[in-house]
Amino acid sequence: MSTTTTTAPARAGAILSTLIIVAAVANLPLAVANVALPDIGRAFDASQTQLDLVAVGYSLGLAASVLWLGAVGDRYGRKMMLLIGVLLSLPACLVCAFAPSVEVLILARIVGGVAAGMAYPTTLALITALWSGPARTRSIALWSATGGAISALGPLLAGLLLAKFAWGSVFLVTLPLIVVAVPLIIRLVPSHVNESTESVDHLGGVLSVILVGGAILAINFAAVPGKGMLVLGLAIIGIAAIIAFVIRQRRAKNPLYDLTIAARPIFWVAACAGMIVFGSLMGAMFIGQQYLQNVLGYSTIESGFAILPAAVFMVLLAPRSAKLVEARGARFTLLVGYAAVLLGFLTMLILWRGEAPYWVVGLGYAFVGAGVGLAGTPASRSLTGAVPVRRAGMASGTADLQRDLGGAVMQSILGALLTAGYASAAGAQIADAPNADQITSSVQAQLTQSFSSAANIAQQYPQYSDAIIKAARASFEQGQNWAYLAGLIAVLIGAALVAWKFPHAARERELLAQYHAEDEPSPQAPDAA
Repeated sequence: MSTTTTTAPARAGAILSTLIIVAAVANLPLAVANVALPDIGRAFDASQTQLDLVAVGYSLGLAASVLWLGAVGDRYGRKMMLLIGVLLSLPACLVCAFAPSVEVLILARIVGGVAAGMAYPTTLALITALWSGPARTRSIALWSATGGAISALGPLLAGLLLAKFAWGSVFLVTLPLIVVAVPLIIRLVPSHVNESTESVDHLGGVLSVILVGGAILAINFAAVPGKGMLVLGLAIIGIAAIIAFVIRQRRAKNPLYDLTIAARPIFWVAACAGMIVFGSLMGAMFIGQQYLQNVLGYSTIESGFAILPAAVFMVLLAPRSAKLVEARGARFTLLVGYAAVLLGFLTMLILWRGEAPYWVVGLGYAFVGAGVGLAGTPASRSLTGAVPVRRAGMASGTADLQRDLGGAVMQSILGALLTAGYASAAGAQIADAPNADQITSSVQAQLTQSFSSAANIAQQYPQYSDAIIKAARASFEQGQNWAYLAGLIAVLIGAALVAWKFPHAARERELLAQYHAEDEPSPQAPDAA
């Protein structure tokens, strides 16, 4: 019953706009690096794995810290977390822009992700605390669509900057937003709304950082020759941290992550479903930007514009998604979104090859954008509806994990497969070359390292330049096909999980009402607090 009532704060439009601007500060850096990867690769002669870490570093920092920092915001003040996160984004983006080495760039990207981990989950936690009923669903739809669209628009802004300036300029796109966001937060965002008074499980927070960081790094290094022991070590650390985290959450007086709430089907299925959907968007942009520039020869501006269909369809379909959720339930809306993402990966796998015309590129991005626009709202709304408002940080942290852990894992898996597929194809082409015996081992290592390294070798040997670039493009295509096939399989698994485990609309409404009733009667603490 109370789930159908609508409440919204005074100056709702201004507050929501402020939260969306803060979300933009956190979201823009996610994808801007993708357009600059070829330039970064040439500037630092970086390996494909290093480029993968530049791309995924921001998501890694965000995903690893978001659960802990969401709980800290619930306890010590969400407005404070917004301000600290936005302010910390400033030095992080400056170090990225002027990084003297690829290692410093990767580290600064991780720090920027931690800053976003302070600000981004707090935006959704505040929406959950300030709005209720259909008004909350509409607010989440706008927040979700705008966040996704900003991520998709990042490459366009980056492309425009790269046409005039060096690669470091792409990391400065958030500077104007930071300047705008800080005074708006101070002036408009309420200081304390339904915040927790319970202690924060800091040990659980540390374990959550270790388990997420270990898992993502292990995936990234999995395809690197000679890194088997490192991967094994990281995997063991990640698994040990997961076991310790679960034990800690079961025993902690006030767990960081309430496993009883997390076991609710509306919660955990939505978390998994959203992770795959948002991860698909980030993975498609990550691989796609390199394909457009390396294989199709797009300029940075052209490759940025190429992603526009994804942003347009996300924004157009998010309002429709909110209406579908209210009318047909989250399960139906999620499955429609999944169908669109599936069509996107099929387009990329089958049609993105050779000299693909732009309509094929735009079609692939349009399908993925439509899928995220449709599935983003039910994925986030289900999480916030399944938890008590006082634990909004858990819901918002999980919603961010959908995007950021999903993005980090999908980019890592797709990037590792791209690396492995490229190296395999390049190695085969070198072995079949008529002058293979004249190619030194060091040159072979660079040719199989990444497209950027092969392009550098082509400049050193202009007499073989055309042959090297042609072989590198063919090798890249094989690598991206491996990646898109993995994306396709992930989407099918996610759709099957939603169809099998997520409740139908009527049952969903019953469960949400039941959760609300169970969570409401907690001690009638004075409302004034």
